[in-house]
Amino acid sequence: MQILDETICAISTAAGVGGIAVIRVSGSHAIAISDKIFKPLKSGKSIAEMDGNTIQFGRIVNNKNEIIDEVLISLFRNPHSFTGEDVVEIGCHGSLFIQQEILKLLIENGCSMAKAGEFTQRAFLNGKMDLSQAEAVADLINAQSAAAHTIALNQMRGNFSSKLEELRRQLLHFVSLLELELDFGDHDDLEFADRTELNTVAE
Repeated sequence: MQILDETICAISTAAGVGGIAVIRVSGSHAIAISDKIFKPLKSGKSIAEMDGNTIQFGRIVNNKNEIIDEVLISLFRNPHSFTGEDVVEIGCHGSLFIQQEILKLLIENGCSMAKAGEFTQRAFLNGKMDLSQAEAVADLINAQSAAAHTIALNQMRGNFSSKLEELRRQLLHFVSLLELELDFGDHDDLEFADRTELNTVAE
């Protein structure tokens, strides 16, 4: 289920670091917009003709048909993507000029610049992760030690959420036992839970 209609784009890799950069495009028009600036090589397939979870080689060109860069296009069709929407990832060379030119072309063709954390927000809104996992993404990115990395990774994988769900289940069970005891405790012939079970749940 797509919550937001606007198609967004942003550089997903650290600026000026490494020889390769990734620009992510997410939203209902991600494929159509990316196709406007992409010219496939070898396969001859447009992005719209690609299968999900596949990669192909091609060129990014401007409206004058000038080559901006040779790139790898990765396609993730909804709902099987990080955000739960159609996602195109453009793997280009790490030049800041190239990255900015590709972003400019995407925006000219209908994209909006993503706000900080907006890809993760969409993943949360589209049910790809819960709030605890969404918060863990930022913790993982900012992890400065092995311990912080491990904690954030486990939380992002849902370990913390699973523990919370188990606690919630136990609390609901405990409350139901208490309600039964309060409602029917004066009936000697009815027994819903003995005191031992209540003490065990409470512990």
